[in-house]
Amino acid sequence: MPGWGSPTHTPCRMTPDPKALLNLALSGRLARIGLALLAGIAAALAHPPFGILPGLLGYPLLMLLAERSTSTRGAFWVGWLAGFGYFGVGCWWVAEAFLVDPAQAWMAPFAASLLPAGIGLFWGGATALYRRFAPSGVARVLVFAALFGLFEWLRGHVLTGFPWNPAGASWAAGSAGSQFASIVGVYGLGVVTVAAVSAFGLLVDDGPRRSRLIGAAGGAVALVALLVFGAVRLQGAVVQPGDTLVRIVQADVQQESKWTPEAYRSIVDRYVALTGRPAARQPDIVVWPEGALPASFNDVFGPASADGPAIARALGPGQTLLAGFARGEAGADGEARYYNSLFALEDVGAAGLRVAAVYDKYRLVPFGEFLPLGDLMGSLGIRSLVHMPADFSPGPRPSPITLPNGDRVQPLICYESLYPGFTPGGSGRPEWIANVSNDAWFGATSGPIQHLNLASYRAIETGLPVVRATPTGVSAMIDPWGRVVGGQRLDPGESGVIDALLPEPAGLTVYGRFGDGAFWLLVLAGLLPLAGRVLRARRP
Repeated sequence: MPGWGSPTHTPCRMTPDPKALLNLALSGRLARIGLALLAGIAAALAHPPFGILPGLLGYPLLMLLAERSTSTRGAFWVGWLAGFGYFGVGCWWVAEAFLVDPAQAWMAPFAASLLPAGIGLFWGGATALYRRFAPSGVARVLVFAALFGLFEWLRGHVLTGFPWNPAGASWAAGSAGSQFASIVGVYGLGVVTVAAVSAFGLLVDDGPRRSRLIGAAGGAVALVALLVFGAVRLQGAVVQPGDTLVRIVQADVQQESKWTPEAYRSIVDRYVALTGRPAARQPDIVVWPEGALPASFNDVFGPASADGPAIARALGPGQTLLAGFARGEAGADGEARYYNSLFALEDVGAAGLRVAAVYDKYRLVPFGEFLPLGDLMGSLGIRSLVHMPADFSPGPRPSPITLPNGDRVQPLICYESLYPGFTPGGSGRPEWIANVSNDAWFGATSGPIQHLNLASYRAIETGLPVVRATPTGVSAMIDPWGRVVGGQRLDPGESGVIDALLPEPAGLTVYGRFGDGAFWLLVLAGLLPLAGRVLRARRP
């Protein structure tokens, strides 16, 4: 009998089977952990400033990992790990804010890890429910996308929400892929995107080959349709300059170097000089960022201050200054109240500056502007750790203010620009959005660039231009399609002004009229296969 090594035996050649390789990779615990982290990191790298769109394939990988988990609990941990990787890459810049004050630097690693760990729970909830209830077949792609989109919406609303880098914002604002947000908003765009790319996961799945190919082809068609819709919309997007000339001021003030008396004097002089810089035409509106000066409105414009008159001298007759200041006032109970506010100040000549309108920030930053569960946190010593002697008070729900020139403007202060739906449509629709922010806390990291991208989605959703001003980048004029006007932007570390004619608004968008209505229709449509499964299960 010939041996295995004799010439009479010919070894067979094996062709690698993708499904077999995937199942082999998923058989080990460490491999599942690594693949879950990889799925989240890849999806995060699709966002600006990285823009690696093949990273969207992290979503089908996450879907397959959830399906092959041995239990609902296992699927939860798979989702949580992916979320931890996603938000670890997308939110690492929060640590930079704790490095501004050396006394708080020890907290930076905890902030950079606890934030992803906390909001990663939403991803875990989505994958756990998917593992528990998802049907078989091609339709489960829709269920996965719908559940994922639902938990993205919850992440933006629960406990005031943290809607940083939703899946829909993977498309750079102003690109063809981003334009569908004008119909369904950024959350709806996330549902469509996750469903389309997750369909490619069917190619390495079990089941009839024909249905798998049809499902993957459907995902490809959806992506092509998304891009074609955006390309057609942009082809007809012609920016119409209005009559209002806006000056955006960026003085390049670093957060860590603004708290000494010498620095304060220099900062005031810089803003005054940039505001009064000569131009061929005097700007109608000058926009300063949030927290431009390291002092409250009460101090800068108090009777004993020389800074208010200096600012007034930098403005010309009829000009309006939009500037962010903290302010304090006595409440009805006699207790002091503090607000993060945007002031519209009109130059009325010899009388100086007149306060024409005030907007108080509505959505405050937890642990930055207020301490959640303040009394409890204070008793535990958290208030002293974060150096927060008092909380800011929230203003009323966002609504437009009217400027002296008659423009109706929707202010969004910093964090508020992350939230869809704060700008009214219909009869209450303003002419433009003013987004003032203090991104100097985050230095030259990916944070300010991603913040610009997210704020630009408010332009796409509403069809309104956005004027964005920050102390040290990124400042820009954004057109109603989410594009930077004329390519003019001031990046981190740059000082100067942008003088630009305010674009006319585009037509009222579907999202501007109906808000998240289209998003909820997508979610309900995606969950319909679950209803069918429940009904079949209840039949005798």
